[in-house]
Amino acid sequence: MAFDIPKTRAYMHLDTVFTMVDYDQFTIFHKIESPLDVYSIRKGSSDHLQITYEADDLSAILKKYLHLPAVNLIPCGNGDPIAAGREQWNDGSNTLAISPGKVVCYNRNYVTNEALRQNNIEVLEFESYELSRGRGGPRCMSMPLVRENLH
Repeated sequence: MAFDIPKTRAYMHLDTVFTMVDYDQFTIFHKIESPLDVYSIRKGSSDHLQITYEADDLSAILKKYLHLPAVNLIPCGNGDPIAAGREQWNDGSNTLAISPGKVVCYNRNYVTNEALRQNNIEVLEFESYELSRGRGGPRCMSMPLVRENLH
């Protein structure tokens, strides 16, 4: 899958606006949903890539490719546009999933963190006074090199 997110400083990387937090749940900053273009990429004949534009909405695309009956998009700021904007600036959607349904988040994104908890996601918070000033959330600041197979 390839996600063509809007090209603005506020949406620097996909994980700043959209992050998988469980097998079927994702955090999302609401302003990327309608301008978001999604493409599927497959190996075609003769080692060429077959790129297909996905015309469905994001939930339908995720259900299709993850083979799930449903997905849950948890909005940054819990759907409140003021909280979403504030917490997006502080990397509210940039969570670090350390196992399915368990994430590490900045404590300053209290509205988004509560929305995650309401959706049965275990939230481990830490203070982010200086870290958040550097413009990167917990996921951006980690780079797992080796992961255990969870299946």
